[in-house]
Amino acid sequence: MLVSLAIRDVVLIERLDLALGAGLTVLTGETGAGKSILLDSLGLALGQRAEAGMVRSGQSLASVVACFQLAPTHPALSLLSEQGIAAEDELVLRRVVQADGRSRAFVNDQPVGVGLLRRLGALLVEVQGQHDQVGLADPSTHAGLLDAFGALEPARTATSEAFRAWRGAERDLEAARDAIASAQRDEEWLRHASEELDALSPQEGEEDALAQERGTMQQSERRAEAVASALSDLQPRDRRGGAGPAAALRNAARALERLPPPNEEAAPAITALGQAQDALAEAEGLLERLASGMAPDPRRLEHVEERLFALRAAARKHAVPVVELPALLRDLKARLAALDAGAERAGALEAAAAAARARYLEVAQSLSATRRATAGKLEEAVARELKPLKLDRARLHISIERRDERGWASDGLDRIMFLVSTNPGQKPGQLDKIASGGELSRLMLALKVVLARGSPVPTLVFDEVDSGIGGATAAAVGERLQRVAERLQVLVVTHSPQVAARGAQHLRVSKGIRADRAETRVDILAPATRREELARMLAGETVTEAARAAADSLLAGSA
Repeated sequence: MLVSLAIRDVVLIERLDLALGAGLTVLTGETGAGKSILLDSLGLALGQRAEAGMVRSGQSLASVVACFQLAPTHPALSLLSEQGIAAEDELVLRRVVQADGRSRAFVNDQPVGVGLLRRLGALLVEVQGQHDQVGLADPSTHAGLLDAFGALEPARTATSEAFRAWRGAERDLEAARDAIASAQRDEEWLRHASEELDALSPQEGEEDALAQERGTMQQSERRAEAVASALSDLQPRDRRGGAGPAAALRNAARALERLPPPNEEAAPAITALGQAQDALAEAEGLLERLASGMAPDPRRLEHVEERLFALRAAARKHAVPVVELPALLRDLKARLAALDAGAERAGALEAAAAAARARYLEVAQSLSATRRATAGKLEEAVARELKPLKLDRARLHISIERRDERGWASDGLDRIMFLVSTNPGQKPGQLDKIASGGELSRLMLALKVVLARGSPVPTLVFDEVDSGIGGATAAAVGERLQRVAERLQVLVVTHSPQVAARGAQHLRVSKGIRADRAETRVDILAPATRREELARMLAGETVTEAARAAADSLLAGSA
């Protein structure tokens, strides 16, 4: 419910802080005192249109802050969660209007768009006035109100769940059909690409393994070339008889051995040359054995390089990395399998969608039948409230029409609209088009009396619902407002003392002059001042003892 309203520099209000309670709050005051300014200020906080004329003369901006306390299950909290706004103990709506008419909106001190403020406002406050009808006059709310009156929430929930299941089955079927159509368009390419990749048979991690093997083989080839080069340097250089190092050592040793004796001085050199020949022969043998063990297989290297080339060519052709070729092949095969099994799967999905549709129709038609029975009870309940409100000729008609299949929804098959006729024989019409302002306000009140239990909106505002009536009819209006206020918070602007006497809280709106400027103020009336206000409403400018006695009688009767 609305717990407080803070207004700054709006038209004739400089500064106003109102604390509001549960039950029925009445606002009274002379015409022109500024009661409409209060409602317009509340409307600003609820997202209604802002105008430059709302800013108090001489000020740069106006602001309104409305604070609400809500039940943990209130739909406004779900809306806040969807928007990423933290829900706190209080929901605070704030609107700031600049002198040029531009405005800003805030929810729990977070800046938001006016659209979100308006959506929240529709969940928090319903305004029923002679000229601005919201809530019950909106046909989109009528199905929910009828269901709430008949306690049809379980049937409505079952219908909603069946609708979601049906729509989900339809989406699955549509997706399968699209996939089949897409596969059929690409079937020739799919089969060719799949066969080509299947023949290539790419393996997971194959590119890395082949690249590593090729690198190892290339290094082995370079080592073999180095060993062969070293070996060739130890062996005869050419076929023309050029001596290698071994022959040169042998020739040198022989030359020293042929020296005439005594040749003891050459003995060490001869020994060293012999040792060099032995070492050279050992090195040559080692190199030959090394060369024979490291010669790479040229055919294997060629195969590895051809395989790498084939894999990379396929990857370029399909515009994927080589590492993704196995996954691509699996995907192509899966698409072909889906194509081959598509007709069978589509048939199963068609059967599932048809079954889901039949289930939805079953529960939705059951809901429709119950709604028709409930509609009659609601019409009778409202009719009982109309006579005391001087609307005994008026009748509520609840129209329930079946939508075509394109209009079927989670709330069922029905298009539900509350219609009214104000005279016998008159064709029923929409609530806000067939009745006058005063009649419409009282019709709305009668509906609210009956529907208060199921209302998701915790606060109702009635603007001059008693216009043009008096006496017993005004008393009946007051009594019904009081009944609605047993379940909902109700604010009513009234000129009727019979209505005002019913309030649990009485606010008097008055206009005065301060510092040569007109100013609207609001006073919360204590019992004594309330008695005087009711007497003024009864007697006019001159309050008499008889008027005070009548006020006492009204207060006693209301209590």
